[in-house]
Amino acid sequence: MRTPGRDRELTAGFLLAERLIRGSDDLALIEHCADAGNDNVVNVRLADDRTVVRALESRREVASTSSCGVCGRQTIETLTADMPAVRSSMSMSWEAVAALPSRLRAAQPAFEETGGLHAAGLFSAVGDPIDVAEDVGRHNAVDKVIGRCVMRDDLPLSAYALCVSGRTSFEIVQKAAVAGIPLVAAVSAPSSLAIDLAVATGITLVGFSRGSSFNIYAGSERIR
Repeated sequence: MRTPGRDRELTAGFLLAERLIRGSDDLALIEHCADAGNDNVVNVRLADDRTVVRALESRREVASTSSCGVCGRQTIETLTADMPAVRSSMSMSWEAVAALPSRLRAAQPAFEETGGLHAAGLFSAVGDPIDVAEDVGRHNAVDKVIGRCVMRDDLPLSAYALCVSGRTSFEIVQKAAVAGIPLVAAVSAPSSLAIDLAVATGITLVGFSRGSSFNIYAGSERIR
């Protein structure tokens, strides 16, 4: 349940968010399965798989869908256990923060054609786009952006901001926290769980970013 394309990055980002890997050093191999006959299967070989069985004990299943990033979990706490706070001295001007949704929108060619895809974008502290991904699911788009950085060994992403289309749910903030992203902005509202997690992990959380206005729900000290 994803928009095809950048599947290796999607897989890497998903594994990072699931805490099955902590970085590129944990990935020995990640490639499309030649025996599957299509591009819908990605094989992953970990450098050390001893932690996998223990990690899987907290799941009923491990599946990435377009609807929810936590559906296979028995408890939300399993996604946030032992998660360190985000450490970053990055700050942004309010003008740069306000411009993120429009800059994200300008980098969505598939949305122009379909009107039906979400997007996630990684931006510099001055608001320049670093990478943008589109997908039918918001959290899939985030996985694609973060997963590319995982494969490039660029973590933590402590100098960047993440902007997403739609609302900000718990799993979006969780993925940002795992990647070390200090600021998350969205065009719509955050959920109460997203706000709680942003406060707990030290993430600046912005919502209803439209035009020249936005709401700050956590971490206002990063916005000048």
